[in-house]
Amino acid sequence: MKLLVRGTNWIGDAVMSVPAMRLLRASFPQASIALATQEWAEGIFRDADFIDEILVLEAGGHSPKAIRSQAKQLRQGGFDAALIFTNSFGSALVARAAGIAKRFGYAGEGRAILLTKAFPKPEWRSERHEIFYYIELAGSAAAELGVEAAALDPDVSIAVSEPRREEARKMLASKGIDSSAPLIAFGAGSQNSRAKRWLPERFAAVADALSEEIGAQTVLLGSKEDRDASAKVSGEMRTGAFDLTGETSLEKAVAVIAEADLLISNDMGLAHVASAVGTPVVAVFGPTNHLTTAPWGGTVVREPVECSPCMLRECPIDHRCMTRVTPEMVVEKALAGLRKN
Repeated sequence: MKLLVRGTNWIGDAVMSVPAMRLLRASFPQASIALATQEWAEGIFRDADFIDEILVLEAGGHSPKAIRSQAKQLRQGGFDAALIFTNSFGSALVARAAGIAKRFGYAGEGRAILLTKAFPKPEWRSERHEIFYYIELAGSAAAELGVEAAALDPDVSIAVSEPRREEARKMLASKGIDSSAPLIAFGAGSQNSRAKRWLPERFAAVADALSEEIGAQTVLLGSKEDRDASAKVSGEMRTGAFDLTGETSLEKAVAVIAEADLLISNDMGLAHVASAVGTPVVAVFGPTNHLTTAPWGGTVVREPVECSPCMLRECPIDHRCMTRVTPEMVVEKALAGLRKN
């Protein structure tokens, strides 16, 4: 059997779908499993042992031209079945246009007619971690294919090869980072929501405290869109930081996080990457639902307020869910995470 998985569109979701892909591999050990995804996802899944192939989908969103191009691309794979993690109409249309005989996904956006089996979204989705949303879909699809889904404990781990880690070590050394001192990575940005950003001066206070208390070095990570947030953090620091924001590909950022002793961040994709590569993570949560999207196995720092989780991208009032999280709260959890590492 040739099985296609249509991957998710965000870094955090990509990591949270890993246990479902592991379930598919265990349930279909002889199958050829391909992951169709966006170009950036190669940086996460390049060394994954639960898929056989990564198909980078041609860009263009869901325009008619992109749908035709992607469908042609997938048709060449000769897939027997497709499991669609994304919820869009367009992704289901691509699978249908590719002529894949069996197509599974959650219902919604009027796409049930494009799927051979459209499963209702679980009623518990807002109450349980998102990884179970993907596991549920994978298990249901396996049953439709006549296989009892393997019983596995959720595992988000993703391998990072030694050559990639060595390349990261060399890059860090070239920036002047001392490998003998603790290295704390910080993710101060958040591309899709300004409300998820903790205050830059508080990230700076945490970095300074860890530098002064245990001699930790600070490395700032993120995409080009996060440069402003990282610049504000480094500008507020007394002890100095190595700012790599926007200077590394996701593939290299993954390897840097794997080499770090701890990641401290907002609710963002890199927090999930840290969990996947085995680096302790402390994530500050405010407007989003920590029950469903906290980094798996990570530590969440939050201050419950009456309006959270609101899921808004801009706070219409005083951002109290974030301003009530103090540097001292984060430093305490950071030191605890370092002791466990």
